[in-house]
Amino acid sequence: MERPTAVRRGRRLEYFTVVWTTLEGLIAVGAGTIAGSISLVGFGIDSFIEVTSGSVLLWRMSVDSDVPRREMNEKRALRIVGACFLLLAAYITYDSISDLWSKRAPEHSIAGIILACASLVVMPILSRAKRKVGQALGSAAMRADAKQTEFCTYLSAILLTGLLLNAFFGLWRADPLAALIMVPIIAKEGSEGVRGKACDDCQIGIAEG
Repeated sequence: MERPTAVRRGRRLEYFTVVWTTLEGLIAVGAGTIAGSISLVGFGIDSFIEVTSGSVLLWRMSVDSDVPRREMNEKRALRIVGACFLLLAAYITYDSISDLWSKRAPEHSIAGIILACASLVVMPILSRAKRKVGQALGSAAMRADAKQTEFCTYLSAILLTGLLLNAFFGLWRADPLAALIMVPIIAKEGSEGVRGKACDDCQIGIAEG
């Protein structure tokens, strides 16, 4: 894939990411607020973080031909998204423990279940497409963004498990516990992002760039 082609494809993927995750976030936060589901609200906030990530990547690719600015934007992208993930981890930890302590049982959320299923289909496809573009560009930021999209797939699976257990078996604790399972994964990604270390293979992109 030639670099201009990869940049155009990367932009299309990020535009799709911004639109999809904006809708995903609005639906998740709305449905989660109505149902009182912290894992669903947390999933929605994660979607808004994906919007931030996609926007930063669009910014990075807008100066792809300018090598010094390209590298600067990649580093900023990693740190901005990393900081957002750390804030998300703190929010989910506080609210999940609060729910468990006060024994607030969330209501069933059919909208949340449908949303999680849709995300499980879309996110893996989007992640693979982003990874290919990241390899073509030698871009650490794009590879990190692909990993974050893949990470969203895991969150979808955890979310769906918690919602189904609550809907079919009345295990309301599954919701905040499912949210807590997300925390170490989110915190690890956030910590590495703030330090500018997206993932092992992303560092190859820095060297190649």
